[in-house]
Amino acid sequence: MTDRTTSVPVPAHEVLIVPATDSEGRAKLLQDCVDVRIAVFVDEQKFPLDVEIDGHDPTATHILLRLVPSLQPIGTIRVYKVEGEDYYKLSRLAVLKEYRHHRFGRVLVLALHEWVKEHAGQTGGLEIGKVVCHSQMPVKAFYAKYGYLPEGDEFDEDGAPHQKMVARLSLSE
Repeated sequence: MTDRTTSVPVPAHEVLIVPATDSEGRAKLLQDCVDVRIAVFVDEQKFPLDVEIDGHDPTATHILLRLVPSLQPIGTIRVYKVEGEDYYKLSRLAVLKEYRHHRFGRVLVLALHEWVKEHAGQTGGLEIGKVVCHSQMPVKAFYAKYGYLPEGDEFDEDGAPHQKMVARLSLSE
């Protein structure tokens, strides 16, 4: 496969939904996700480790992007249904710097959207799957490409300016 914008071959890769909390293999795959996040958010962007790893990690659904056949983890994204609310939270989207030009962020967001559609469809009675993210200001346009619209004012999260962005996914498509 070739990146249509750069004519650079896209490395062979796979997207995995990390198995549920009690599944064999979860610990290793979850650690792969955390390692990518630490490389991006802690080492590169200088966010503190104690805010990067949080109470949502044990129960959230994590999606891992890795190269094949090496199985090197290069990207991750996390999603969870917010308890008592009508929406899902997209968080912790990270792709290692040397792989960002391959548009792997897109691959992860679309995989998360498919997961939300499937999960929301199973709960029944919903026509729309609402997804909320807190976007760092420099990447608002990235999320906008996938249907996210800004809501409310800019705010500080962990010492960096963010914007609440919301997507509404049709469950009938």
